[in-house]
Amino acid sequence: MSGPILVFDSGMGGLSVLNAIKSVLPQATYCYLFDNARLPYGELDEQDLVEGCVTLISQVVKQMNASLVVVACNTASTLVLPILRQQLNIPIVGVVPAIKPAAEHSRSKKIGLLATPATITRIYTHDLIEQFASDCEVYLFGSSQLVLLAEDKVVGREIDEHIIEHILQPIKNASIDTLVLGCTHFPILRAEIQQVLGLEVTLLDSEQAIASRVKSLLGDEMNFSDEPLCTAFYTAAEITPSLRGKLANDGFVNVSQFHIG
Repeated sequence: MSGPILVFDSGMGGLSVLNAIKSVLPQATYCYLFDNARLPYGELDEQDLVEGCVTLISQVVKQMNASLVVVACNTASTLVLPILRQQLNIPIVGVVPAIKPAAEHSRSKKIGLLATPATITRIYTHDLIEQFASDCEVYLFGSSQLVLLAEDKVVGREIDEHIIEHILQPIKNASIDTLVLGCTHFPILRAEIQQVLGLEVTLLDSEQAIASRVKSLLGDEMNFSDEPLCTAFYTAAEITPSLRGKLANDGFVNVSQFHIG
């Protein structure tokens, strides 16, 4: 397989997943697609989310001749994976909240899931809890504001840690010992979240598991490049100079708007 690995998210959260994949497949070529025109996904109608994601991803796969798609967004993964797998004949990897490892790790059997409001209400999420954490008390916390704060941090804007503390107060009150970061934006705020909750709360995400899955699917089949290129597409009318600079610093040699045909 010679095409790039396509990593998709609503915004900058998927970069944490992309970086994890690059750590195990450093010589692969990558395309990062972020649908920032519709950010945050947790506020979208389900049908609009699905139709928009499937159309956008399918068109970029065709244009870039992608080898594999990573849907690096928990909110989207809970809905679009089955449809994408019907339409595309390449591997599709989604993000699953780390409920299983959290249940295995927790000593108190009191765990939390911090995700977008959409993710915590999905049947998919509740099925995961029933399947892997039936012996635990599972507390669900939804926040779209943290997504926007993570976006601010990525481009170097100052974020008010008092706002984060206010958002996380219900989690502190729940006295859990393990928290699943069920949105790819949230590891961007890992240090701030850890500071509020304290070191006695373990934070878990799915980045390394996704990277391992991608490597197992493509590691022996990829045609690696001596100078791998990273391309980024966004869907908004424009992005800020600070975000463009952030992407350039991360190695993206081409950053441009993608027009849905």
